[in-house]
Amino acid sequence: MRYPIRIAFAVAALALFAADPASAHHMMGGKLPQTFTQGLLSGLGHPVIGLDHFAAIIGAGIIAALIGRGFAPVLAFTTAMIAGVMLHVARADIPAAELLVGLSTAAIGLLIVLRSGFGVLPVAILFALTGLVHGYALGESIVGAENTPLGAYLAGLLVIQSLIAAGAFAATRFVAARGVSFGSVAVRTAGAAIMLVGGAAAAMAAGLAG
Repeated sequence: MRYPIRIAFAVAALALFAADPASAHHMMGGKLPQTFTQGLLSGLGHPVIGLDHFAAIIGAGIIAALIGRGFAPVLAFTTAMIAGVMLHVARADIPAAELLVGLSTAAIGLLIVLRSGFGVLPVAILFALTGLVHGYALGESIVGAENTPLGAYLAGLLVIQSLIAAGAFAATRFVAARGVSFGSVAVRTAGAAIMLVGGAAAAMAAGLAG
């Protein structure tokens, strides 16, 4: 069985069992990272254990592959995510951040499903705004940390999200090369799963789902 299709359906299945997005902010069991290693592990783990963040990063990689501008558009997302973390560290306030995280993830999924509107500037703006709110939400667990674990956290976050996006980018390129019909079904399936994850996260943030 073709692995990209397995991946797409795995993401769709995970979406049905999406956990509370708040769990993404407690990689260290709710404790503030104290060392370089703890900061690095926390940064590496957060986008993976938070399904909404994980889905958004996958979506960023898929869209980057679809617009045909190389991996560069993902840099808007990753850079903005780091900036969002620093906003939280600086104790700036983004109202309803968790709701925005869910809505922005759903927007990325919807864009993939529609497969239209892939102008470079609109995508860059969407990625920047999405990365900012996701980074702000992830920054909750590192507020108050010393410089060493904070720097390690940012490094881990940047590495893991880049790897996830690169995997989605490569998988999308692979399925696209298999044929128009095959690629379209696989990509839209992944987009629908991402949209479902974002919608579930937004509903929970709004208190509409438990």
